[in-house]
Amino acid sequence: MTGWLTEEFKSPRIGPVGWLRVLWRGALLSLLVYGGLLVLLLVRLVEWPLCGQSRPVTPFITQFVCRSALRILRLPLVQHGRAMTAPGAIVANHSSWLDVFVLNAAQRVYFVAKSEVSDWPGIGWLARATGTVFIARKGTEAKRQKEVFESRLQAGHRLLFFPEGTSTDGVRVLPFKSTLFAAFYSPELERTMHIQPVTVVFHAPKGQDARYYGWWGDMNFASHLLRMLATAPQGRVELTFHPEVPVDAFDDRKALALHCERVIRTDHVNAVE
Repeated sequence: MTGWLTEEFKSPRIGPVGWLRVLWRGALLSLLVYGGLLVLLLVRLVEWPLCGQSRPVTPFITQFVCRSALRILRLPLVQHGRAMTAPGAIVANHSSWLDVFVLNAAQRVYFVAKSEVSDWPGIGWLARATGTVFIARKGTEAKRQKEVFESRLQAGHRLLFFPEGTSTDGVRVLPFKSTLFAAFYSPELERTMHIQPVTVVFHAPKGQDARYYGWWGDMNFASHLLRMLATAPQGRVELTFHPEVPVDAFDDRKALALHCERVIRTDHVNAVE
């Protein structure tokens, strides 16, 4: 485990007023998320027989829920650049579970997540319902996972994945793993797919540790969630959509992954400083 993961982070104490925020924000957020899930499942009952794997309606429900969640948290989202319209996928740096709300609020996407997430209480249900693609960290699963990626991309889904492979403290970008980029080099996709790098930068509330929004190491999800619900005033999050690049402009997956890493890392360093 690298040094920065073991650096101590002291979470601010939640006072009486903070606990009141936890109660009313938590109630609103629960109603929004699980109420939205119910609506999504009901719509999906009609959408699936008519459209199959294509989801022309339900992603709009997910986007509405995520935008509303940020409003409940009072976490401002500042967006730069434009989300691409060409067929393809998005890659982004990964700071915490909040990235899911931020990135879904800005664009209708389908996340790629490690298989363990599907078993997380509450979150697993949400992930499956919203069309998340789950991947296993096994070499024997590589071929099957590539086929799943190809199928979803050919269906017009815009996949979003985090090449770092884990969430971080939010103040740095880890080296990108190129494994998942291999799916874009299939004969069916290579000539049509584009990849758009996206930088996510969380700015801590005034006077707080720069790693305030990061979720890493042995951090507990429940305590992190409570801190987010209690925080006032919040900091802000910046989202930058960089120019998309055609997959066939790069010789292989490693070259493509390195390009995306450099673009995101450079912008992230400039935004954090």
